[in-house]
Amino acid sequence: MFLRTLKKNLVSWLGPWLAYRVIRILGWTMRFEVVNPEIQRAFLEKDIPLIGAFWHDRLLMMPFVYEGNKLSFLVSPHRDGQIVGKGLRRFGFNPIFGSSSRDGSSAIKEMVKAIQNGSDIAIAPDGPRGPRHRLQFGVIELARRTGSPILPLSFSASKKKFFKTWDRFLLPYPLSRGVFIFGEPIYIDPSGDRDYLEKMRLLVERRLNELTEEADRYFNK
Repeated sequence: MFLRTLKKNLVSWLGPWLAYRVIRILGWTMRFEVVNPEIQRAFLEKDIPLIGAFWHDRLLMMPFVYEGNKLSFLVSPHRDGQIVGKGLRRFGFNPIFGSSSRDGSSAIKEMVKAIQNGSDIAIAPDGPRGPRHRLQFGVIELARRTGSPILPLSFSASKKKFFKTWDRFLLPYPLSRGVFIFGEPIYIDPSGDRDYLEKMRLLVERRLNELTEEADRYFNK
């Protein structure tokens, strides 16, 4: 029991520091390109809070594309999410623990409050447990309540490994080239009915899949 508790405490203590260092060092070795960076900048320059949405398997390098100074990041409340959240704090981001499903009501309320306080939001809307590349309703509900645009985004690398996890998590290799691709903003009508919201859910899901396919083909040109 003592050894199990000690191991758990060591993981909780060292995990965030190690995750931060690995991401930082990996990022320092890479060269990044950003496609359509003006889309993000237009909202940041006008101080309009945005909702950045990307698939769970593409989240590792996302801290390197954000150009603003106030970001809240939705992460899983489970142990792995706690480690990720504490690691993100080291980048200066604010973790919000919860789910991207419609039922994650407490997380939705926290994200609404963060947007009202001028924070941008980052969310992986197929997390924390999938199904892979299937958009959950939370991001649609958040955009509906706040009027903030959903900014679809994806990432890929010239050399990478896909893990055999539920999301096929992407790890770029050191010294590889990385690309971030922004899509056009998507607004959700707050008065839309259930059929309309489902239509918008499918639209955002399709845009994210298109951007992800484009990013994966980017270095094959």
